[in-house]
Amino acid sequence: MRKPRSLKDLLLVHELTFVFLVTLAGTAGGLGIHLWEQSSLESERINRLIQEIQQTRGDLYRQMKELFDAYFLADPEAPQEYDSYTVSVKKHFVILLDLAQGEEEKAAIRELEASYSAFVAETSTIFSNHAQLSPDALEKTLNSKLEAGVFQRYEALTARAELLLNQKQEELRNRLEDAKRTSITLLAIPIILATLLLLFSRFFLKRAIVRPIEGIVHATTEISAGRLQHKVPEAGAAELATLSNAINHMAGELSKSQEALIRTEKQAAQGQLVPMLAHNIRNPLASIRATAQVADNSDLDQDTRESLQGIISTVDRLERWTGSLLAYLHPMKPQLSQAKLSQIIEGALVPLQQKLREKSLELELPDWDKQDDRIHTDEHLLEQALYNLLLNAVEAVPNGSKLDIHADISTNTIRLLIADRGPGMPFTPDPHATTAGPTTKRFGTGLGIPFTFKVCEALAATISFRARDGGGTLIELELPRRPQDI
Repeated sequence: MRKPRSLKDLLLVHELTFVFLVTLAGTAGGLGIHLWEQSSLESERINRLIQEIQQTRGDLYRQMKELFDAYFLADPEAPQEYDSYTVSVKKHFVILLDLAQGEEEKAAIRELEASYSAFVAETSTIFSNHAQLSPDALEKTLNSKLEAGVFQRYEALTARAELLLNQKQEELRNRLEDAKRTSITLLAIPIILATLLLLFSRFFLKRAIVRPIEGIVHATTEISAGRLQHKVPEAGAAELATLSNAINHMAGELSKSQEALIRTEKQAAQGQLVPMLAHNIRNPLASIRATAQVADNSDLDQDTRESLQGIISTVDRLERWTGSLLAYLHPMKPQLSQAKLSQIIEGALVPLQQKLREKSLELELPDWDKQDDRIHTDEHLLEQALYNLLLNAVEAVPNGSKLDIHADISTNTIRLLIADRGPGMPFTPDPHATTAGPTTKRFGTGLGIPFTFKVCEALAATISFRARDGGGTLIELELPRRPQDI
């Protein structure tokens, strides 16, 4: 199962994703602005180049007009106007060369400048030789040679330069379209990611926070109503899973405390009631038994004597029941001493010898001579507990059966196994039972096994019951050789 991620880590991932989206959107916007600014500057530069070329061309036309005015109209101011246009055109070429970028643009501007220089050189020749030329020759030079030759060449160069600039403008428009599409794409990506982040946040909040909190609130309602077995699903973020685990642990501890409190209250009530009942029962029982013993003599008939013996047996059974009940309810304070487990088991078997003979049972005991069975314990309590277990085993097995007792002795513990070949136990003994347990015997009190559990708890021992292979019950006791926590 994958370990749930911390809410702190998940929030950090969420914040980093948000920062990434903001950065991406800012980058897209900044790139778009940068491309637009660069394109705008380039477009402005190309437009200025075209304007300067057009102004140069216009000045050249005006200059031609002044030249015609000077020779055909005899305008005295025409030469001065002609020279001013020459200065203006040269300034335009300085600006054009300054605006031009790349060898292709600069070469086109230089070709225009060279063509204009050729025009100026031709017109200077005309100015210096106009006295030797006849009017017809001058007109032919101005119309044919100058206008048809130099000026048309300049026009062709101007058209080529403008075509180059128009192509660059078209490329610039294409780049602007590409930049626009790129910017839209870059801006669409953060929007899409932001939408996905919103959907993820909604899903995350429901799965990792909202639903676990609803489960916790429901669990607290159930627990506060006394249903301590309700469990909170340990889901969602790591902090909420930890909280759910803590609530489940708290509910488990409260359940144990509740069971312990109920058990304590019941035992306290029994502890107050049972001694009074035992006292009030024992006194009449003693009188009844004494009367039956006095009345029993050999002069009575057989039926009367059997009835008196039945009375005595019933009184003894009630006496044992009240004694076991008192022993079970009273607090146990073990008196530890050094003893041998073999002797304790023998002491527990002494009262059972008659039953063993009556049922012709075979008893198998450990070989104590080969083992060190010394143990530091309360031999009287342990003997009484073993007696209860052995009595149950003897009464459970059929006649002519076998009862096995084995001991595995180690440095710190003794593991004692009692195996019978009876029908097996129809129930699983509960070590936390607050009342006498169930019994399969007709006149049983149901206190034997609970008393044994209590002795084991007092002596820091453990006991378990399980079905034996082949039928019967296997009882396993693990006894510390020197208890440390008593």
